[in-house]
Parts: sequence; structure tokens; C-alpha cells
Amino acid sequence: MTRIIIEGAHVVTVDAADTEHPIGFVVLDGETIAAVGSGSAPEEWRADAAIVDGRGCLVTPGLINTHHHLYQWLTRGYAQDAILFDWLTALYPLWSRIDAGLTGIGAAGAMAVLARSGCTTVADHHYVFPKDSGDIVGAIVEASERIGVRLHATRGSMDLGASQGGLPPDFAVESTDTILRASVEAVEQYHDPSFSSMARVALAPCSPFSVTAELLRESALLARSLGVRLHTHASETVEEDAYCLERFGKTPTAYLEDLGWLGSDVWMAHCVHLDETAIGRYAETGTGIAHCPSSNARLAAGIAPVRDLLRAGVPVGLGVDGAASNESGQLGIEIREAVLMGRLKTGSDSFSVRTGLRIATMNGARVLGRQDEIGSLEPGKLADVAVWRVDTVEHAGILDPVAALGLGAMPPLARLFVNGRLVVEESTLVTAEEPVLAEQVAAASKQLAERA
Repeated sequence: MTRIIIEGAHVVTVDAADTEHPIGFVVLDGETIAAVGSGSAPEEWRADAAIVDGRGCLVTPGLINTHHHLYQWLTRGYAQDAILFDWLTALYPLWSRIDAGLTGIGAAGAMAVLARSGCTTVADHHYVFPKDSGDIVGAIVEASERIGVRLHATRGSMDLGASQGGLPPDFAVESTDTILRASVEAVEQYHDPSFSSMARVALAPCSPFSVTAELLRESALLARSLGVRLHTHASETVEEDAYCLERFGKTPTAYLEDLGWLGSDVWMAHCVHLDETAIGRYAETGTGIAHCPSSNARLAAGIAPVRDLLRAGVPVGLGVDGAASNESGQLGIEIREAVLMGRLKTGSDSFSVRTGLRIATMNGARVLGRQDEIGSLEPGKLADVAVWRVDTVEHAGILDPVAALGLGAMPPLARLFVNGRLVVEESTLVTAEEPVLAEQVAAASKQLAERA
């Protein structure tokens, strides 16, 4: 790999001291960051280096998406006015016709859009595995390699069909034993625990209303025996709270904790409806949260208590969620959504643009257990770097470049590097042909619709 120097930019490191360099440099040496500082890069790094002119740009760590459903890129625009339970009921029949081929196409399309919005790491929650659908996890891993982003895949699952009191139809679920066997296989085939890993695997039963207590309990035990993380949806809607209270006599948090599902190796999606007791348990156990503001708004789920979570010390990252409940599919704009929703919830001075950026970067790394590798611009960390252009008509003259991300329109990307590899240049994906991806996604979406 070529040594690359980005200089002349406003560099926001998102390190522990919140260091910023109004005119600074970042040196990428292979897959890691070699140096960060003010002014021009020292001469010792300049020999044989490619120089990126960062004047007029904002440089940040690559953004980290802590919750997505990549396959849903093929089912955007459905059930536009529905709340979560009605939306799921409308889409389960469609999703249950998915297979590895269609999933791989949808995942590639979704990850291309994520990359073009500054995202370098994607956590995907895939939980629909129809019979004879092929190697879906493998297809998602292959798609991430095609696009060039870092992947945290999950072997998700549903085993609680409608006949047993669950929300999904019986034809959309698997047996518990099948799920556990497949979970082991996915980890053995695709999980890479190394420092610079481009693909890791977690276990991810879907939600309290679509999986059995047995599956939750056994998945937690299995994940810990395999040394991988755990992920699920939790406390997303008032309907989910009511379901858990009626069926289990407990809140979602109490129910999940009783089954071994709070801990520093666990992260939950949404967590919109958490009371003070629940927030305390998340903080005490180090359980992470993926905050998905646009999806929560699309489904009218509510606004998560992010300020209170952060003050309690809960790791909170940012998520897009599936494109069927957030048709944008862009992570960069979720910084602005998080800031605005946070202020709407708790006041205009309660949620700064830099808080939004930290949630999208360093906090996301904590949520995924990779705070030593990604999430900030520091020597020795992996070279996941976003270079945003803030000198175009949308942002020229803006007082604070970070406000371009946290309050303004999403800036165009001058460069995006993942593991030191160039993935986006001047807002264009360089690892795959965008028109080809678009054609493939359109055809796959049509094919899936015809199957239903």
C-alpha cells in the first residue's frame, strides 16, 4: 500500500481529549494511521508518499454504522404509513422469499450508499433465513469485500411464529436447533478476530416478540463460548413494552437481563423506551445501544433518551437501520438527525454537533468492541478516514466545519479510506461500478416482489 498524506484540512480526531487541528495532517501508512498533527506533515513521512490536498476539507474518522438490515435495500417504499408491528406484518411475506443471491445484491447496493455517506464499518442484522436460501451470511461477507467496507455481520434468527404467540408468520421462522447449528457454522466460516479484521460475526436473535426465551438463553451461552458478541432489538416501541408485560410480566430490559442479555459484549438496537431503572442497568453492565433516529421517526416509535444514556455512561452508537424503514440508507445524515432529535427531546443546548460526531465514530467503536482499532484518528489505529469537502456551495463560509455534518446538508466526500484503501473519490465509489449496482438492485427488487 502507498503511504498517503492528507494535509491542509480541519482535522477532528475524536480522541479522548477531543483534539482538533484547524489546519492539520493525517498520515496513512498501509492499513494504519502513522501520524496526526497540526500544520504540514513532517519530512520523515513525505518520501514516496501520495499527497492529498485537504484544503477546504474536514477530516474525521470513518463513520460506524452499528445497526442495519442490508437485505432491506430491496424493499424500500413499502408500508409507508405503518407503525412497527403493522410494517413488519406487511413485509414478512416478502422477506421470507429472500435468498443468498438477492441478499448479496441488496447488501452491495446498501453498502455502496453507506460508503458514499462516509461509513467505513457496517454492522448488519440479518435474521430471515428461508429454507434452501443458500449461504446468506457468506453472500453479505462477499458483498462487503466487493464494496470495500468493514463488516460486522450477524447470524440472526427467529423461532417464535404466530402460532406460538410471536409476531412473524410460521413460514418465516426456523427451529431453535437449526439456528444454533447455523450460528456455529457462520462464526467458524466468517469470523475474523484479528486487529485489522474486515469481517466479524455476532449472534443476533431478532427481538423479544419473534424469538423464544430458549433461543435467547442458548444464543447468549453459545456466543460467549465462541468469543463473539450479541445483538438484538430492544424497547423500540410502546407496543413491544406492552407485549413483554403481557406475555412475560416484565419490561423488555428485565426480560432480556434474566436471560443473560445485558453485558459489555451485548448491544441493542433502538432502546427508545427505557425508564430510569433500565438506563441504570445498561450503564452498570456496559451494554451498548445503536441509536437509529430516522428509522424511529419513520415508524413513529419515539425519540430515544440519548442525553440521559450518555450521562449515565452507556455506550451509544449510531445506526441507519434497514432501508425499508429508512429509505435514505445514508449514515452521514444520521448525525444531523441525532442532533436535531436529541435537541427536540431535551433542549437546544443538550446535544452538540461534536456529540453527534462522537456517537457516529468513537462511541460506535465502543458499541462494537473495537475502540482500540477504529473510531478515532490516532497513531496505531486502522486507517479508516473520511475527507469531507466543505468548500462547495452548500458549506462555503460556514463558521464551524463540524456543523456542516451536525447541522447542515451532508457534505460531499472528497475521499474515503478503509484500512488505508481508497473506496470513494469525489463522491464516487471506486471499488465497484455504480450504474451496474443500480441495475442489479432494480432487477433484484423486481424479482423479489414477483416471488411474493
